[in-house]
Amino acid sequence: MRVAVVYFESGYREVVKTAKSLAAGISAGNHMVDLINGETDSDKKLTGYEYIIIGASPISFFTGKISDKVGKYLNSSGMVTGKRSYAFIRKKGLGSAKALRNLMMEMEKEGMMLKVSDVLFSTVEAEAAGKRLHIKK
Repeated sequence: MRVAVVYFESGYREVVKTAKSLAAGISAGNHMVDLINGETDSDKKLTGYEYIIIGASPISFFTGKISDKVGKYLNSSGMVTGKRSYAFIRKKGLGSAKALRNLMMEMEKEGMMLKVSDVLFSTVEAEAAGKRLHIKK
């Protein structure tokens, strides 16, 4: 299956490392995975992907706010309604659970079907999460 791993680093480089580890875990299951930087690859459409993964981190240590670029990207990323998806937040500070909830709300606003969501603490955990995802229909 074609899988897109879209990440929004928002000044926190650990999100990139986490997204790469997640993609490595998914690739181990013989899926075609594309890494997409949602902040710089804003013209990349998600319509052709069967499973979409969105990752971010809180923009500050204490709040659960995520970058407003997430909603803008999803709004302009093509037909994502009904797509099976996974949301992850890279642990940063105290607002990670709230940030995950905010990310999930942005994805559901676009009609994406969330199957799983996680707060990931490390790249090792991200790779393990990628291996255990049930991507096939």
